[in-house]
Amino acid sequence: MDGKLFYLMGPSGSGKDSLIEASREPLRALNCEVMRRVITRSAESVGEDAIGVTPEEFARQQQAGAFSLAWQANDLSYGIPGEMDEWLQAGRHVLVNGSRANLRQAMERYPDLVPVLLTVNDEVLRQRLLGRGRETPDQIDARLARNALFKDRRSSDSPVHQIDNSGDLAAAVCALLQLIQLSVEPDRI
Repeated sequence: MDGKLFYLMGPSGSGKDSLIEASREPLRALNCEVMRRVITRSAESVGEDAIGVTPEEFARQQQAGAFSLAWQANDLSYGIPGEMDEWLQAGRHVLVNGSRANLRQAMERYPDLVPVLLTVNDEVLRQRLLGRGRETPDQIDARLARNALFKDRRSSDSPVHQIDNSGDLAAAVCALLQLIQLSVEPDRI
């Protein structure tokens, strides 16, 4: 039996990293692993538990076929290590921190993937982005505008499961775990 791929995406500041970290232990009980991404960003930078590499090292790994999925966004390169395919083939389920812009490529490669969009209302998102202090108010406004465009362009032919993370993180964790459990054990619920 092959495992199932859960493709988590959402705007920067929606709380993907917090959701993943808070869900990590309960996911293991569902035979679901969290795949660490390779990113051309310093490993010491605040944010997710990722593998930081130089742009040159990323290009070398990509050329060598080390990634199951790879994309560029926000002047960074992101890769999902090929180990993910081994986990899926062994029947393990996998949660990845994906990209809305890369969803089509991911669905072409993994047609049975479960797309999950983490949403947050615009005012909460603005406050989170301001609180991080990484971007100027103009850059934040641009992010919010891109987020609105994505909401408008989403295709109705590919269902995307939405989880609202505007409030209590525990509610979003519960929603994610329930979605995964329903997807991997539909007869138990």
